[in-house]
Amino acid sequence: MLNTAALLAHSQDLDLIIRHVLAGLGHGLHAGRERGAGVEFSEYRAYAPGDEWRRVDWKLLARNDRYYVREAERDSHVAIWLWLDASASMAESSYQYPGVSKLHFARAILACLAAVAQRQGDAFGLLVAQNGKLQITSASRGPRQLHRIMAQLNQTQAQGVLPDAAVLKSQLHFVRAPSLIFAVSDFLEWPSASTESLIRLRRMQHDVRALCLRTQAERDASFAAALTYVDPEQPSTLVKISDSTRAVFKSTLDAHFAAVAQQCRQANIAYLAACIEQDITQVLRDWLRLAGRA
Repeated sequence: MLNTAALLAHSQDLDLIIRHVLAGLGHGLHAGRERGAGVEFSEYRAYAPGDEWRRVDWKLLARNDRYYVREAERDSHVAIWLWLDASASMAESSYQYPGVSKLHFARAILACLAAVAQRQGDAFGLLVAQNGKLQITSASRGPRQLHRIMAQLNQTQAQGVLPDAAVLKSQLHFVRAPSLIFAVSDFLEWPSASTESLIRLRRMQHDVRALCLRTQAERDASFAAALTYVDPEQPSTLVKISDSTRAVFKSTLDAHFAAVAQQCRQANIAYLAACIEQDITQVLRDWLRLAGRA
């Protein structure tokens, strides 16, 4: 099967990526619907002692001379929120697949989650953190909502910095109901107002899951030694990797991401680190499995 990172490098069509990924995924996000006395009719079943009489279908009784109960589905009241870090550092591209950036990979994996949520009948929304703001697409259900989310993801570019604590505090009203939050970032800025917000949401008993994206060059410190690199969020900061500084650079980054992983574990946040050169289907499966959903 074609690696989705290679597919992503040749196509920015999120619909194509979704079809490819979901064909190999095989499971959902959570048990999003519950059987019971809901509002959406599902099926009939035979009456059992203890069932409420108001749920008996009396017309069916008249026709069949047997008691049947109307079984329905009701919402589990869990909203799915897709949190996208679209700050400038997410524009970093793969050396192996130059057409694939962290943002491209993040948009694709969140689009797949949105498609799964829509298929399950869940309410889902999108949070885009960039340019010091948090742009919110309210949670809703159905194919039109999926189209809205896809359109927003397609037009999102990596720009600016993450929002500060004041901005996030004023907008966290979206999590009043129980929520399942999938956050994708490179987490280079840790701690930050965004990461503190995720930890706060977890302490509020929301289910928070974090996916940390890196490039292979970043993970292995295999940058070309002859080049000077500019921090996209701090243009005045220049970084030049040489053979003498490569080991120090790698150990510093390793220590940073080890601290990120440890703090996520302490906060009971399901955390997965992945490289954007990996297959999206496998990364998504591993992320869901980490939280016991596979």
